[in-house]
Amino acid sequence: MTKKPTTLIAILGLLALILDNSPTYGDIYARTDKDGTVHFTNQRPKGRDRHKYKVYLKTPPIRKARPGVIPVPARDTNPARYTRYDAAIRTASRSFSVPEPFIRAVIRVESDYDPVVVSHAGAQGLMQLMPATARRMNVKNSFDPHDNIMGGTRYLRYLANMFGGDMVLTIAGYHAGEGAVIKYNGVPPYTSTRGYIRKVLKFYNYYKSKI
Repeated sequence: MTKKPTTLIAILGLLALILDNSPTYGDIYARTDKDGTVHFTNQRPKGRDRHKYKVYLKTPPIRKARPGVIPVPARDTNPARYTRYDAAIRTASRSFSVPEPFIRAVIRVESDYDPVVVSHAGAQGLMQLMPATARRMNVKNSFDPHDNIMGGTRYLRYLANMFGGDMVLTIAGYHAGEGAVIKYNGVPPYTSTRGYIRKVLKFYNYYKSKI
């Protein structure tokens, strides 16, 4: 199983399959070939090549949920919601050169396509933008679907540029903040962030298969 670490579009499609079938708290190991190709496995390396592998995603300790505002859960159960924002997603994808399946996956995990969702920490709308992030991304109304999708996708592009197109770090930064990724020099040791990465990659593969 391989990936090229500098491309956002090539990005860990196969890794998502491994993560989806691995135990929830299993570590992920990686080794890099001379040409820069990275190989992933969720099995503890054995044999003569085991020294070539390093832990890429370590099972993190359970972290208590952060205190925040009273959340508003997803309540829209109409299947039409999954195609209701197609035009905005296409526009955002073209504007910021972020693959549509990636945007769709983030929306699916963040809000299940319900634009009025508010998280326990105060993140808002389809792509669950924190108020400070929304301001940075020039979002005037996080509950406006088009405005939210444009701002969320702009933030994905910002993170992808910061982390050299590495999708795992882009997803981690979206969930935990780019400061946490920089602080830990990789995926932050948060159980919630690791689970979030698994879910986004799973839905990314799903939406990519529909193209």
